Amino acid sequence: MALKIRKAAVLGSGVMGASIAAHLANAGIPSLLLDIVPGSLTPGEAAKGLTPADPAVRSRLAADALARLPSVHPSPFYEDALASLIEPGNLEDDLHRIREVDWVIEVVVEKLSVKREVLERIEQYWRPGLIVSSNTSGISIREMAEGRSEPFKAHFLGTHFFNPPRYMKLLELVPGDGTDPAIVSGMAEFAGRVLGKGVVVAKDTPNFVANRIGTYGLLATLHAMDAGGFTVEEVDAVTGPAIGRPKSATLRTLDLVGIDTFLHVAGNVYGKTDDPAEKAAFEPPRLLRELASRGWIGEKAGAGFYKKVKDATGSEILSLDPGTMTYVPASRPAGASLAAAAAARGAKEKTKALLGGKDRYAALAWQILKQTLVYSAEKVGEIAGSIDDIDKAMRWGFNWELGPFELWDAIGLAGSAARMEAEGTAVPVWVKDWIAAGHTSFYRREEGRTTYAYRGVYREIDEPPEAISLRALKEQGRVVRSNAGASLIDVGDGAAVLEFHSRSNAIGGDILTMIGESVEEVRRNYDALVIANEGRNFCVGANLMLLLMEAQGEEWDEVDAIIRLFQDTMTKLKRFEKPVVAAPHRMALGGGVEVCLPADEIAMLAETYFGLVEAGVGLIPAGGGCKELTLRISGENPDPEIDLQPHVNRLFLNIGTAKVSASAHDAKKLGYLRTGDRIVMSQERLIYEAKRSALRLAQTGIPAPVPQRIRVVGAEGKAVMKLGARGMHTSGHISDHDLLIASKLAHVLAGGDVPAGTYVTEQYMLDLEREAFLSLCGEPKTQQRMQHMLAKGKALRN
Repeated sequence: MALKIRKAAVLGSGVMGASIAAHLANAGIPSLLLDIVPGSLTPGEAAKGLTPADPAVRSRLAADALARLPSVHPSPFYEDALASLIEPGNLEDDLHRIREVDWVIEVVVEKLSVKREVLERIEQYWRPGLIVSSNTSGISIREMAEGRSEPFKAHFLGTHFFNPPRYMKLLELVPGDGTDPAIVSGMAEFAGRVLGKGVVVAKDTPNFVANRIGTYGLLATLHAMDAGGFTVEEVDAVTGPAIGRPKSATLRTLDLVGIDTFLHVAGNVYGKTDDPAEKAAFEPPRLLRELASRGWIGEKAGAGFYKKVKDATGSEILSLDPGTMTYVPASRPAGASLAAAAAARGAKEKTKALLGGKDRYAALAWQILKQTLVYSAEKVGEIAGSIDDIDKAMRWGFNWELGPFELWDAIGLAGSAARMEAEGTAVPVWVKDWIAAGHTSFYRREEGRTTYAYRGVYREIDEPPEAISLRALKEQGRVVRSNAGASLIDVGDGAAVLEFHSRSNAIGGDILTMIGESVEEVRRNYDALVIANEGRNFCVGANLMLLLMEAQGEEWDEVDAIIRLFQDTMTKLKRFEKPVVAAPHRMALGGGVEVCLPADEIAMLAETYFGLVEAGVGLIPAGGGCKELTLRISGENPDPEIDLQPHVNRLFLNIGTAKVSASAHDAKKLGYLRTGDRIVMSQERLIYEAKRSALRLAQTGIPAPVPQRIRVVGAEGKAVMKLGARGMHTSGHISDHDLLIASKLAHVLAGGDVPAGTYVTEQYMLDLEREAFLSLCGEPKTQQRMQHMLAKGKALRN
């Protein structure tokens, strides 16, 4: 059942309600944002002579919430202009307007009585077919719906967005007793395709899925911390990346969430469970209660488990000493097991390395993990329908790299279960039966399909029909060509996908060679080419290590050959007579951008950070990026009387400051996306949509690829750009080396020292790029920047 949701209403304009409205706007869905009528005038309203009856006063709460959204960091919008899709109002004057919408989302205070009252008022204006949901994080959907009509209940469910809605992938759908299954399946499809969400259908139990498991794990960690006398830093060192969790680990996460908020969430289970063991597990530890009583509830209060202090010399992070309840300078724990985990690659190997140690940190990790794994297994069927749902919820809602059952497989299912039993920890019967039946893992991979343990048998994971898995296709023997850096994969219907799979998908000679080979293969045997992959990021740029080694060795002919190969390969893509569609996602930087620019069309994931960042490592784009964007400016302004300088100035600033888009919408605003390029909300559907675009272009045809001439701003325009750079240098905004880079960049973007309005060839611009790049490679400060980026992962402004 495909739902058509063209407009929504969000009731409650607090942080969560306003942010949900913002994400609906990101998806192109307009909404009403309604809140209560304020009880009194503000001093500012009184000074203006307004009265409580004025519409501006009555809708003030929602209007103020909307006005604050653009200043929120990280931004809830893909671009601020999307705020125009949100219309503020109030629940007294505007509630009747829910008849205009297709979906009402209740996001009021987390109190059952208040939510019931709001639902009663909603039903007064409800019409058949109108979907109503509650964004509760743990209140019973069944209890909320008591007293509502059966038709209303059939269209009512929980929709638990995770905060912040734009960035957190998880959406828990929680049906009530009377919810129509078609509404649930329709909302799941809509949320995945239109909102870009990862959907898990949860049971109507306290805290649903992710918060139930996550809260338990956090409390288990705090109990183990207290029992073992561990410091704040030690706990976070063990429970962060060392076990595939975010850098904020446990206690820093509690500071970010708010200890008061966490106590409320934990109390929801504590107050509703009848199981004595579970009640004990969810009882708030003494330390948390003490912190809350002192008002040290985390970052919003300025102190929690950590405290940032500032003085004349700078700032320092202090950590709590639980024994004395004082703050002391933070320290970095060291131990053999932590070192082993840090040296390992990937969450599976890191966790195995940590647990394989013999020190107290390995013991702490085991104690926490075994409790969380067993608890997760106990809750299968109670809070979610499958282990796959629980794993997805923890990956998407808590940013764990491995869900509980994936992690259990990683550390060895049978061996770890035996160890738990030997230590007196009862493993759930269904897990022991599964092992006794000869199974060695919860998940199994066969012939491109993943199956998981489900009621005694393996069951295939359900994926959207539009999801194209390159991993599965490779396992099915659909690889056409391959080398160490990239593969060409047959994805059916006359389309092939070029997949990068080097480390960080960095572009080296192997990828460039495969691009050339792929063009020839598609020319002979396919209709269209898609450039896409399933890595964490699309491409972080060129192989910087190789480039630095050649530069330090003064192998200038080799550096020149690398750049020529890159430029020639991008020219092959641009001149290819068959359609090429690039599908970048997440981070596409430097050379990753230059691979996309020659494509006939770009299908970009909405959450993509796209930019030419070479200045950050002391260089300029030289794989055709400067040429392609100046060509675009020239082509979009064909009248010779149009002044190109403002457009080139913006490009100069974007490249010179290594500006990266905050989203695909922002990439369009920066000039990286054209009118015909597409923005896709769902990462699971990105390759499918790119393939669809490529086949459409193959059917309709693309213009014959011919070399083009570029109108440039020349020496006069170069002087304008250099003047601006010198102004930034004089004011202290850029360094001497930044000024040198800017001068080289200005020379390239201007088309050199030719007169303004001169038309130059594409090859001429490529030659300027390459010359400037080679010159900067020889600069010691550029090499320092490259080395710093490789060592620290951060730009050096020397």
